[in-house]
Amino acid sequence: MDPIFEYERNITRRTLLGRSARGIGGAALASLLYPELFNQSANAEAIPEGVQQIAPKAKRIIYLFQSGGPSHVDLFDYKPILRKLHGSDLPDSVKGTQRVTGMTARQKSYPVVAPFWEMKQCGEHQTWISERLPHTQTIADDITIIKSLNTEAINHDPAITFINTGTQQIGHASLGSWLSYGLGSENENLPAYMVMLSQGTGKNPGQPLFDRLWGSGFLPPSHQGVKLRPGSSPVLYLSNPAGIDRKQRRKLLDDLATLNRGQAEEIGDPEIQARINSYEMAYRMQTSVPELMDLSSETQKTFEMYGPESRKPGSFAANCLLARRMTERGVRFVQLFHRGWDQHVSLKAQLPNQCLDVDQPSAALIKDLKQRGLLDETLVIWGGEFGRTVYSQGAIGSPSAGRDHHGRCFSIWMAGGGIKRGFEYGKTDDFCYNIVENPVHIRDMNATILHCMGIDHRRLTYKYRGLDARLTGVEEAHVMHDILG
Repeated sequence: MDPIFEYERNITRRTLLGRSARGIGGAALASLLYPELFNQSANAEAIPEGVQQIAPKAKRIIYLFQSGGPSHVDLFDYKPILRKLHGSDLPDSVKGTQRVTGMTARQKSYPVVAPFWEMKQCGEHQTWISERLPHTQTIADDITIIKSLNTEAINHDPAITFINTGTQQIGHASLGSWLSYGLGSENENLPAYMVMLSQGTGKNPGQPLFDRLWGSGFLPPSHQGVKLRPGSSPVLYLSNPAGIDRKQRRKLLDDLATLNRGQAEEIGDPEIQARINSYEMAYRMQTSVPELMDLSSETQKTFEMYGPESRKPGSFAANCLLARRMTERGVRFVQLFHRGWDQHVSLKAQLPNQCLDVDQPSAALIKDLKQRGLLDETLVIWGGEFGRTVYSQGAIGSPSAGRDHHGRCFSIWMAGGGIKRGFEYGKTDDFCYNIVENPVHIRDMNATILHCMGIDHRRLTYKYRGLDARLTGVEEAHVMHDILG
């Protein structure tokens, strides 16, 4: 006798209907108690199955992107011998045949310039950090400094595109969009990927930043970053038009969704569903974004910790504070772009101002996350698209002299979710010019970021032009297991 067959044969209609009713009631109750199980957020339609194969160390990321190329020579990569070599020509054996920009390619000489400021050993690990970053010095035991990052890109736009999308070619998905696609959102009332921009006081204006840097590329458009502006209208076109109230907007969206679903059923275009979800997200953001941007609940002590600029909308300090608030609300990926690090000229005058913009807020963010119990599950990244040359751009000793782009090696720091504390990784030569130990390509960095989020970079793919496209591309990429805690 088949027990399942006997059970199905003997069950009465009344019993079937009764049990079905209880099942529906249970599902309704579960939707109230655990709404995430029934989440219909903007990202739900595209989350791939089985992508999270590794136990995640981090749930969220805050990426403090320093646009323009901070000078690793002056900030992190301490080489005492440069004091003795100051003014001497960079040896050909060190310079090699690597491509340099047109701004220094025709220089007759390449004089070595020692750091303009002293560095100090900080924390238990005795990490060298510039005196221009006194607040960063206080978090030395919480961060890992990677000194051997490298990229093939030599100019700003391809380099920023490369590190953010995994390729120098435009049209590809950004890191935040990949994470939104792969993991979805923890908060159905806010996007999974949010972006804020600020202008530094170093070089003003800084290099231009294009919306495609936080775009979704070939991924569904619901995964693109949402840029917040400072002021009373942080997201364009989010407010209702004059004469339209929230109830009317709800009815309009319902009618529009009905039309869009009909078209989707007719032609089967997945972009239509993404459009519906984007409209719904915008509707929910009408209440969630004003609450997010309202800093009235923050204490005076918090503002003092982030620094005097933290009350100024659009400043890097204010954006760091907002990034912490987004993290508390479950935003998956927050990216801050701070412009002004492109010191081709007047480095001695410009770099201190640029450091002043970011030093206290960056350190405060780490301390704030730590005291709130959020740092262990939040990966924080600080760095730009490349570094700067050890040789001078312009006459050595001139107040107008600076440093050119340098992609062969540069420094960033990481902290939080899954990263060792008080650690250094990678080593460069005596000129901060070539890597001599543990090279880290930006593909390796992106693979490591995905790994911290529980993702094998080889499995996070999307069909594009007949290929399984991925953030790390087709070349080899390796997770930096040595920096993982």
